[in-house]
Amino acid sequence: MTTTPDTAAPDAATDAAVDQPELIQSAIREISHIATLPEVTLKIIQLVEDPDSTAQDLNKVISNDPALGARILKVVNSAFYGLPGQIGSINRAIVLLGLNAVKNIAIAASLAKLFRGGKISPNFDARELWTHSIASATATRLLANKAGLGLPDEAFLSGLIHDIGIMVEMQARRNEFVDAVEAASQTGRPLREVEFEKLGATHEQFGMELCKLWKFPASFQNVAGYHHRPLDLPEGSRTLASLVYVADHLTKQLELGYTGDVEGSEIDDKVREGLKLQQKDFDEIVAQLPQAIEEAQAVFAGAV
Repeated sequence: MTTTPDTAAPDAATDAAVDQPELIQSAIREISHIATLPEVTLKIIQLVEDPDSTAQDLNKVISNDPALGARILKVVNSAFYGLPGQIGSINRAIVLLGLNAVKNIAIAASLAKLFRGGKISPNFDARELWTHSIASATATRLLANKAGLGLPDEAFLSGLIHDIGIMVEMQARRNEFVDAVEAASQTGRPLREVEFEKLGATHEQFGMELCKLWKFPASFQNVAGYHHRPLDLPEGSRTLASLVYVADHLTKQLELGYTGDVEGSEIDDKVREGLKLQQKDFDEIVAQLPQAIEEAQAVFAGAV
């Protein structure tokens, strides 16, 4: 597992967080009673992370959850994947896509059920957060392909989970979160800065801790914890967080869902250079996004 630095709070506010670890853990304990990944999804994660696991092991677990199996087949057979012919069995899907891809599809299918709550303040609606998550996931996938990195499923899931910390705040610290959202909206200050004042931590910190609890790989923990500041990560651990950072900005340009946490309007040149992408690449992806998002929403929407 990649070693990551401690998640720092914005600017000099770090010194104020004397009991911050306990504060974050307390919120995570509360959220674990409200919203958790289904047991079968956690088993799938555990299986795929075990080097001794086989496709048959994975197939056996998924077969015990017909609804999840049906959702996975829906994804695999959708325009989102564009595979030739119809795939009629989970086993065939695993053979074609690999264990890791099927794991990511299972997590994505499960996550959709967690983004509930509707409009909880004048400037925040959980359904808009899910719309933004789908849009960011789609953009991250396109960016990974444009950069020649492969890993389309890992990229998609990274975009999908990047704001999972907002869900923690919404469920476990709703009143303080609403205060933060409204204050940020009214003053134009960065949401992370106001979150730290109102909640004692940021959605990046809450999200990273939840990903640890769910035993997500370090790369996903980094995305949840550093998607607003990928350059704070060690150079070898920045890629996914950098892709999501760019995707966040592209979705803000197109006003896709809730983007109140996206800071600034310009993409950091150092992030772009690290991904070896040009502005024209971003322009091409912006042009492709509406159709690609439509395909993704057809598969993953409808659960909130």
